[in-house]
Amino acid sequence: MPSFEKSSKRSAAWFRAGIFAVWLLSLVLRFWGLGRFNTLVFDEVYYVKFAHNYLTQTPFFDGHPPLSKYLIAASMWIAKQLPFGHDAVNGLAGGAYAPWSYRWLNALTGSLIPPAIAGIAYQLTRRYSYALIAALFVALDGMLLVESRYALNNVYLIIFGLLGLWCFLLALSGPRSLRQELWLLLSGLSFGASAAIKWNGLWFLLGAYGLWASAWVVRSAQVFHAKQTGEPASALAETRRDDGKKSPLPQLTNLKPGQIIFYLAVVPALFYRITWIPHLRFNPDSSFWELQKQILLYHQRVGDGPRVHPYCSDWYTWLLMIRPVAYFYQVTQPGAPLPNGNSNLAATPDTVIYDVHAIGNPFLWWLSTIAIILVAGVLLLHTMSWITQKSPQVPSTISSQNSSLALTPTELWLGVFLIVNYTANLLPWVPVTRCVFLYHYMGAGIFATMAIAWLVDRWLYSTQPRLRTMGIGTIVLIALAFIFWMPIYLGLPLSPTEFQLRMWLPSWL
Repeated sequence: MPSFEKSSKRSAAWFRAGIFAVWLLSLVLRFWGLGRFNTLVFDEVYYVKFAHNYLTQTPFFDGHPPLSKYLIAASMWIAKQLPFGHDAVNGLAGGAYAPWSYRWLNALTGSLIPPAIAGIAYQLTRRYSYALIAALFVALDGMLLVESRYALNNVYLIIFGLLGLWCFLLALSGPRSLRQELWLLLSGLSFGASAAIKWNGLWFLLGAYGLWASAWVVRSAQVFHAKQTGEPASALAETRRDDGKKSPLPQLTNLKPGQIIFYLAVVPALFYRITWIPHLRFNPDSSFWELQKQILLYHQRVGDGPRVHPYCSDWYTWLLMIRPVAYFYQVTQPGAPLPNGNSNLAATPDTVIYDVHAIGNPFLWWLSTIAIILVAGVLLLHTMSWITQKSPQVPSTISSQNSSLALTPTELWLGVFLIVNYTANLLPWVPVTRCVFLYHYMGAGIFATMAIAWLVDRWLYSTQPRLRTMGIGTIVLIALAFIFWMPIYLGLPLSPTEFQLRMWLPSWL
C-alpha cells in the first residue's frame, strides 16, 4: 500500500516534468486544427453572437450569466488586434471573425484543467504519483477536449470551480494568517466566477460546504467517542493534529463560522453581482433582479424530451454515457470539399464523414463510474466500523484479515472529498425537469476520474503482481481508447465504416 508522505526533491523534479508533459499534450490537442470548421459549432451560435453583441454594445437576452461571454468577447477582441490569422473568416456572428479567434481562449483554459486537478490531488494526499495519474486521466477525457475546442462555456465553469476548491484546500495548510485569508478570498472569488458562468457552477461551492460539514461531523463523533470512553482531551487533540498532518481536511473545523460566511457566501455573491455590471450597462431596460427572474423562467419553460432537443438525456444515463451529443456532423460526397467555406479541407475521392461528438473516453467514464461506487462502498464500510468501535480515531482498516480494504486516514479523507464533491455536482440535477445533456455531468465526472486514478495508484504500488498488472493495464486501456475515439473528438475525416466502428451503442448516433 502506498505511503502518503512527502516525496524527495528528485521525485518533485520528475513530477513537475510529468505535469508539464501532460499540460503540453493537452495544449497541443486543443490547438491542433482549432479553426478546422469555419462555422459556428453547436452553442457557438449563441455564445459567439452574444460576445459580438458585447463588443458592439448591442442589447440582448441570454439564459445564462454573462462571464463566459465576456471572456469569449475578450478572446475575439485580442485576436482582432493581431496581424495574422484573418485569412479565413465568417460573418455568422454579425462581424468578420476567424474561427480560432473565438476559440483560442477556451482551448488555453481547457489545457489548464489537468494541472489544476494535479494541484488538488497533491494537496489532498502529498503523493506525486496520484496527482500525475489524475492529471493524465483528465487529459485523456474526450468530453473535456471537445468542450475546450469550441467557444462554449463549460470549461470556464469547471476551471473556476476547481480553482475554488484548490484555494480552499491551500487555505488549510497552516494556522490562521494573512496568507490563509488570501487563499480563502481567492476561493470565494473563484466560486463566484463559476456561478457567473452558469448557475450550476454553484455545485462546486456546495461541495465546499459539504466538506466543512463533514469535518464537523467527524469531529463531533470523535468528541462523542471520547466522552463515552473517558478519553482525555489531550489525547483527542493529539488525534486531530495527527489527522491534520496527513490530510488538510480535518483542519476545516479550525475555520471560524464568520470566515465561512464571509468568504464562501458574501464574497461569491458580491463577485457574481459585480459581473453583471457591464451587461446591465448595455441592457439598461432590465434590472439585476428582473434578469435573474427572466433566466429562471426561461429554464422553466425549456421543457424536456426529444421534441425539445434530440440529445436530451436523463441524469442517470450520464453514468454510463448512454446519450452523448453530436456537436458537428457533415458528410462530404466523393470529389466535393467540405461546405461552410472550409477550403483547407481538401476534396476526397471517397465519402468522408466529419463528426465532432461530445462524448467522454468510454473506458475512462465506465471505469470511473465503477470506481466512484467502490469508493462510496468502502467509505461506508469504514464509517460503519468507526461507529461501532470504541475509539475517537478514524479507523485505518476494517479488519486485519482484509488488507485490500485497509486505508490510511489520508485516503479516508480523500474518499470523503471525492464522494462529497461528486454528490454535490450530481444530485442537484435529479429534480431538474428541463432538457439536460451529457455535458452537465462534467463537474461530477471529474471527481469520478479522480476516484479511478486513486485506485490505479494503489494498484501500481501493491505488493500483489496481479494488482500492479491491473494498474498498468487500466492506464494503457484508457490511453488506447482515447487514441481510438480521438477522430470524433477532433473532427478528423473518417470513412463511413470507420465512423460506424466508433459508434458502439445505437444511442450514440
